[in-house]
Amino acid sequence: MKTLTLRHVAQTVRALFVGLSAAALLGACSTTEQLSPSVTSIPSAASAPPNISEADWQEVRLPGKRATSYTWEQFDGRRALAARAESSASMMRRKLLVSPSPLGTLNFSWQVPELMNRADVSGTDTEDASARVLLAFGGDVSKLPMRTRMLFELAHAVGGEEPPYATLMYVWDRVAPVGSVIVNPRTDRIRKIVVDSGPEGLKRWRDHQRDVAADFRLAFGEEPGPLLAIAVMTDSDNTKSKTRAWYGPLSLD
Repeated sequence: MKTLTLRHVAQTVRALFVGLSAAALLGACSTTEQLSPSVTSIPSAASAPPNISEADWQEVRLPGKRATSYTWEQFDGRRALAARAESSASMMRRKLLVSPSPLGTLNFSWQVPELMNRADVSGTDTEDASARVLLAFGGDVSKLPMRTRMLFELAHAVGGEEPPYATLMYVWDRVAPVGSVIVNPRTDRIRKIVVDSGPEGLKRWRDHQRDVAADFRLAFGEEPGPLLAIAVMTDSDNTKSKTRAWYGPLSLD
């Protein structure tokens, strides 16, 4: 029984890391007076202002996981971040500090050539996705259940960064219908909205515009806190398979 319990804890910690680690920014967000009123651009090679470069995106590796390969390249008419996963899981993250009023519209695009055969973001052992965009939010962690707070403390101790209050993911899933809201099977602080599903749209750019505050309310049933970080992630570690994706420019209007 002890072995099973430790394994479950390790899996939960991994799930929390998938939802982004943003300890430094969480510590800086105690009052809205400290927040910038808006951020007009999330850095990408094609949309960033001159003083922001691709270097503002940082690779975040997950403990005990092989890293997905991320490279900047020109692809199908766009400057893009190429992701190639082979039984791997890691992300590229950009830290932000955006007031919850207003959060505005998130614009992003991705292209996926094929889907993994067994991937299903609602399962514990199949929770892989060819393409994800992740948003990390601050909030009052003290109001969360004791078990959740203990898991946050454990994740902080293991990885050195405290998980965000809530993580919202936009995903391309193999089976779930577009519009589905899926709660992570290991922690309800990570919730996903399916924006592309199945083979429809493969091998071409898919452009999305999302009302961030409305999506947060849909997923979590409450108002969002400050936006602390954004990331992209392509992972195939659970299904032990291969997948690829390209991420185009992202912006927050």
